[in-house]
Amino acid sequence: MTITNNDNESVGKHESDRLVTLTERGPVDKRRFVVKLTGVIAGGMFIDGYILGIVGTVIGAITVDLNMSLFWEGLIGASALIGIFVGGPLGGWLADRLGRKPLFAIDLAIFIAGSVLQFFVDSAWQLFAVRLLMGIAIGADYSVGWPLLAEFSPRRLRGKLLAFCEVAWYVGFMFAFVIGYVMTTAFSLDWRIVLGTSTIPAVVLFLARLGMPESPRWLMNKGRTQEAREIAHAYLEDPSDVVDITNEQHRSGTFGMLFSPAYRRATIFISVFWFCAVAPYFAIATFAASVLSGYGLGDGLVGAIGVNGLALVGVVVSVLLIERIGRRKLTIPQQWVCAVVLLIIGLWSSAPAAVVLICFLVFAFANAMSTALTGVYPGEIFPTEIRGLGTGFATAFSRIGAASGTFLLPWSMHNLGGGVTMVIAAGICVVGAVVSQILAPETMGRNLSETSAPRA
Repeated sequence: MTITNNDNESVGKHESDRLVTLTERGPVDKRRFVVKLTGVIAGGMFIDGYILGIVGTVIGAITVDLNMSLFWEGLIGASALIGIFVGGPLGGWLADRLGRKPLFAIDLAIFIAGSVLQFFVDSAWQLFAVRLLMGIAIGADYSVGWPLLAEFSPRRLRGKLLAFCEVAWYVGFMFAFVIGYVMTTAFSLDWRIVLGTSTIPAVVLFLARLGMPESPRWLMNKGRTQEAREIAHAYLEDPSDVVDITNEQHRSGTFGMLFSPAYRRATIFISVFWFCAVAPYFAIATFAASVLSGYGLGDGLVGAIGVNGLALVGVVVSVLLIERIGRRKLTIPQQWVCAVVLLIIGLWSSAPAAVVLICFLVFAFANAMSTALTGVYPGEIFPTEIRGLGTGFATAFSRIGAASGTFLLPWSMHNLGGGVTMVIAAGICVVGAVVSQILAPETMGRNLSETSAPRA
């Protein structure tokens, strides 16, 4: 039977009748809602950064305790990233079809289960399997969180709020190094306990997410017009965004749309840019202590905290500037800077330790500035029907780079040497800079229906 607009209105009415109406709930403080939504989505980024950073502080102890080879050391470091590769597209596909709201809690429940299991692992393959599961949940969270935030954020703040989630990622990554350092040096705790600390923020975040509304853009895209308008008027702060949701078309997204003439430029750009931004950073930052130690910088751990701390400063700078100078100016120049400083480290084999440290710090700062945009572009350049899937695909593609870098860096440093490894990393940065120069759009100050419009 053909479904008419009246039928869609009827479906929306029945759905609304099954919910407690917004009128009965009372008026919504729209600004407070946006703050809370940003916080609970940023929290997902925090725990992602945390689990990826915390393993770097105990990887040595794990290797000794489980008698792991270099192969398993790299695989454990990359396990969560491999999981994100799977969870990103899967979560995005489900979020585009079933809605943002249900996946928003389910993925975190899966993460909590995996986090608890870390306390009980006693072999390399068990640890790999558990962290793989956690990575799948995090990948799904990327594909739900960023689209949801993009669809609720006021136009004038959208870039800043999306980029802020990257701040949370770096805070989590940095916090993990500090916690890991304290727990391993001051208290000599077992590495299982150190890894299992991710359970605490995950449980808090799960409780905070309960009761979040469905995206009005997703509802409008599914033809549930009445619900969409009700939620939009109740929660959207910018009246122009309320009007803009009426531009949503009632159509289903497919994987093939990512590579259609209308969206393949967007897909290629964000996937390659994200890949090239995270591949060298994850490799260097995950094993920063051992990398810096190899260049004569003491035990390397303090330097590693400094590298990750400066990365946090870099992404904060992008958050402050993104709605002033736009996206492209924070995306392209920084990648060229990263390429230059890594090339200096790679080619200047006799460089003083202080010069090497400065180059690593500059790399961390510039790389983080551009990486902040990896959380902004997917939510803006893909339309509602493939926003989750597009974000998930780009996430998965980026994690090929992140996992490869994390997995291969110990082997490369051991077999090829630090110089060659850094030159390869510099080359990856060059590829990202060139692709961004050609394909990166400017989306500042535009409605989502405009930023996600088809481009031939």
